[in-house]
Amino acid sequence: MRLCVKLRQTLAVHLRKLNLFHFKNIEEAHLEFQGDIVCLLGKNGTGKTSLLDAIYYLSFTKSAINPSDGQNIRQGQSQFIVKGEFENEVKSHEVACAYQAGQKKIIREDGQDCTKFSDHVGRYPVVLIAPQDIELIWDGSEMRRKFFDTLISQLDKNYLENLIVYTNHLKQRNSLLRTFSESGEVDYDLLASFDQKIIPSGNYIFSKRKQFTVDFLPFFKKHYQFLVSDSKEEVHIQYRSDLEKSDLADLLSKNLQRDILLQRTSSGIHRDDFEFLINTNELKKFGSQGQQKSFLIALKLAEFQCIADAKQFKPILLLDDIFDKLDDQRIHQLMLLVSQGTFGQLFITDARQGRSQEILKKANISAQVFTVENGTFTNG
Repeated sequence: MRLCVKLRQTLAVHLRKLNLFHFKNIEEAHLEFQGDIVCLLGKNGTGKTSLLDAIYYLSFTKSAINPSDGQNIRQGQSQFIVKGEFENEVKSHEVACAYQAGQKKIIREDGQDCTKFSDHVGRYPVVLIAPQDIELIWDGSEMRRKFFDTLISQLDKNYLENLIVYTNHLKQRNSLLRTFSESGEVDYDLLASFDQKIIPSGNYIFSKRKQFTVDFLPFFKKHYQFLVSDSKEEVHIQYRSDLEKSDLADLLSKNLQRDILLQRTSSGIHRDDFEFLINTNELKKFGSQGQQKSFLIALKLAEFQCIADAKQFKPILLLDDIFDKLDDQRIHQLMLLVSQGTFGQLFITDARQGRSQEILKKANISAQVFTVENGTFTNG
């Protein structure tokens, strides 16, 4: 069964150079990447994941692991710099991210400052598959919303803009509700001014999430069936929202007194969830470890394909220590995709050097290999 992205295989974004300065546990690194497959081999805690996170940072202007920029500065230092050279088709672009403690971070593309970080997201797309992805299944709805919000935001700038507006004004509305409780007085006109911002953004986000779930499902189901091959399991993603039965304006009006009492906004798209189901049952409760792993990887592969189809070039794929989490069958199926040329540039980390090299050898895949030790990277 051949499964691949329906694109001209030459179109893909590549990271050709990466320079790091005081980023996480990496003091300084200057790397050049050749070919499509890059392996980073070394013990845990040596800097492999930090390098992948630096690539993610160049794409999203933030870390995949630490939301606070200050937490990404090497211990004992006051700033970090991440700089990369991306190649897309025949053009090269330099992206630099710098953060000084206590100051605003700077994002530059080809020497020009990005005034709106949201405009940068999606230009150099990245898909990360990492051990913490299991939180999508085990944790609450916030993690699943974040997954779909991150994906849709790379494809639709209006979605990202509306998400920013909704999130910011929701925080202010909740702060206002707490103030009402403390003062004992309610300013309905001021509250209405925040609702005027939240309502159109919330309705837009709801409609986009609803349609995207419909569009995403065929990709996801196809990848799941590929991973489990002869299984007859039925998997599904069900989008749940307060807005399914009522407009956001009506919900805010109906629940106003309740919100004042609770000191928070009790209805809206910030409460949405994406239910993960297997054979009509909740995956978290009824799915085996193998089924959950296949579900997660299928999610990420579908994410990759959605971006590739929309952008008409393949994003960079980051695989962080996933061989520890997969059995031989799933590793074989994943490597089959790699050998078929489904992906563009692929970064793989592994704490067991011999295992990765053996897996790639069996799949007849050549790779550029870096040995990682104490934040230093040795080619070869």
